[in-house]
Amino acid sequence: MPKRVAVVTTIWRYLSHAQHMGDRFLIGYPHEGEWRKPDLKVVSLYVDQKPEADQSGERAKEFGFQVYPSISETLRCGGDKLAVDAVLIIAEHGEYPRNEKGQVLYPRYEFFKQCVEVFEKDGRAVPVYNDKHLSYSFEKAKWMVDASKRLGFPMLAGSSLPVTWRLPDIELPLHCEIEEALMVGVGGSDPMDYHALEAMQCMIERRKGGETGVIAVQMIEGDAVWKAGEEGRWSKRLLTAALSRSDSPQGLTVADGRTQDLVGSGDLPKLVKNPSAYFIEHADGLKTTLLMLNGAVRDFLFAARVKGMRGIPSTQFFLTPVPNVTYSACLVSKIEEMFITGRAPYPVERTLIVSGALEACLTSRLDGHKRLETPHLVVRYRAPKESQHARA
Repeated sequence: MPKRVAVVTTIWRYLSHAQHMGDRFLIGYPHEGEWRKPDLKVVSLYVDQKPEADQSGERAKEFGFQVYPSISETLRCGGDKLAVDAVLIIAEHGEYPRNEKGQVLYPRYEFFKQCVEVFEKDGRAVPVYNDKHLSYSFEKAKWMVDASKRLGFPMLAGSSLPVTWRLPDIELPLHCEIEEALMVGVGGSDPMDYHALEAMQCMIERRKGGETGVIAVQMIEGDAVWKAGEEGRWSKRLLTAALSRSDSPQGLTVADGRTQDLVGSGDLPKLVKNPSAYFIEHADGLKTTLLMLNGAVRDFLFAARVKGMRGIPSTQFFLTPVPNVTYSACLVSKIEEMFITGRAPYPVERTLIVSGALEACLTSRLDGHKRLETPHLVVRYRAPKESQHARA
């Protein structure tokens, strides 16, 4: 008998996260060279907003599930007791306000809390996947993780970058000694910087001693980013290695096909009109940097110095094009695994620490780009034996 799944989402329309993930549970998806149909059945849906081109009603009619007006009714399928075996929370996209830090106030925490209230009242809890950040607020994000541990249900969160393909396919050795790490990201602040920070976190969590927490952050922008590079605050060598993995260099490569040494040529400031750098200091002494370089490339790229490894290990987190976005299938396979087995394939603490670090970096920007100490981000965990990214 297929396990029953409730979907709780902000919107369901073309190219929304709910459409990407929900359709895969309804129809199936390509996985490791085969067509995979999850042994799961979507039985109920809550949609917070129904904009033009809403697909929720069409999907419900086509696949025989009910759209309910509240989250509690969705989890109980209109009855008086929890009637599902798993919950898929997708609070991404839709019209929601922003705060002074530029964060979209998606109701992830509010959705999750309503699910927890049903679990508590009905005396049973089931696995929950929460898409992307846990919350724009670390305090709320921590409450979510603590609630899952208190009630004893498995929880998974985050995005597809940690589980998509890597070009080249590299796996940093478990318990390695990482001396320095750098990530290149593109897109707007919150949500795309979240993607980049989480991709970097899935690499550095494999270091000796595991993750120890973040003790300080700073975010800078504009010409200060280039000055920081000249002063050696971020590594030009690591940036060169990361950019070497890009399939989408901009500028002259687009204009006439020539290759470019974007770092050595000094062309980066011409291409990147508003760079930003996120500096993150970890409790064990590791310092990592995210450079958001809109205009230089269109890829998410990583490089690190690792003790005992020859050269600079570097890679691209491969994102396939719309509309199929098969990297989303990589993520759905991990969600399916947790729903079926009752065990999360990687720790939710990864998403917790990234959610908190991003919030702190945006606070640094709001406070005049100051360095901020973050004693509250004492999040410790160890990486799984294998990093779970796609290989086949």
